[in-house]
Amino acid sequence: MTNLLITRHDKIGDFITTLPMIKIAKRDLKDTNIIVMVSKVNYEFAKSIDYIDDVILYEDCIFKLIKAVKEKNIDVSISAFSDMKLAIALLLSGVKERFAPATKIAQMFYNHKIVQRRSKVAMTEYEYNIELLKAYDKHIHQHFHKPVIEFKHEEILGQLEKFKNEFNITEDYKYVAFHPGYGGSSDGNISLDDYISLAKSLCGKKHLKIVFTFGPDDKKSKEYITSKIDFDCIIYDSKLPLIDFCKLLCNFELLISTSTGPMHLAGAINIKTLSFFGSKLFASPRRWATVSDTENQSNFCIPHNYDRNLYKSIENKLHEIIYE
Repeated sequence: MTNLLITRHDKIGDFITTLPMIKIAKRDLKDTNIIVMVSKVNYEFAKSIDYIDDVILYEDCIFKLIKAVKEKNIDVSISAFSDMKLAIALLLSGVKERFAPATKIAQMFYNHKIVQRRSKVAMTEYEYNIELLKAYDKHIHQHFHKPVIEFKHEEILGQLEKFKNEFNITEDYKYVAFHPGYGGSSDGNISLDDYISLAKSLCGKKHLKIVFTFGPDDKKSKEYITSKIDFDCIIYDSKLPLIDFCKLLCNFELLISTSTGPMHLAGAINIKTLSFFGSKLFASPRRWATVSDTENQSNFCIPHNYDRNLYKSIENKLHEIIYE
């Protein structure tokens, strides 16, 4: 039995882009344990995914990191993203076959360096990750089944019932979620006022419920939007574990957001997304598109000084999705 470690120890969306390669690895690599290394924000989430056999928490202390890797008896590692600490830890923990993109100084500590030149954006991030897996085993099949995260019907409905009970909802609605995502991901985003305008443009639609979702880093945007709202909607301050947030999103018709973690979570469950990206190539959907079916994606690149024509095209697309 081979112990294969796949590492991606940064943010939520970055980890989501490794799920296709992880799912393919579990499907195509026989007699292989699939172990992942992730940051704290993704640790419990990764443990809940059924095609991941084990999870290592990325430690700030290199000695703890080395110890954690040694304990899992790793034979092969594939790093979708690397830094010096990780590269050295994998070497010193005795991992014999270490694959990573040939970037930065850290590449000197890997014995399989894959030239990808991701800055040229020849493919999406998740496709680059699959290429790393293919470098390890050229016989893998690159296609993968979507959604990359699936749930039982009763799990999805159970999460919806909890949501409805929290907000005293007794009728059935079509839910449309807005996640402004201001903070670290405000590059390539529309203004908070335009999020409000988009939501307000849907007012009056029967059996439609508008939901603004906010995470722990969205306090200021939540306060602003709450102070400006003059129409019926739900302000949802999510404290759910990521896996349960995915179950809730499965009940939603659409998520409107900037390119941030919730967008990638929505892509992982293959619901419709209307997403905003930076206008530069490295931040565009050509690299950071979700792992969902392309027909479920409506992507817009937003320059810093976008005009009202662009806003109107976004609004028109929103209405096309909702009213089709």
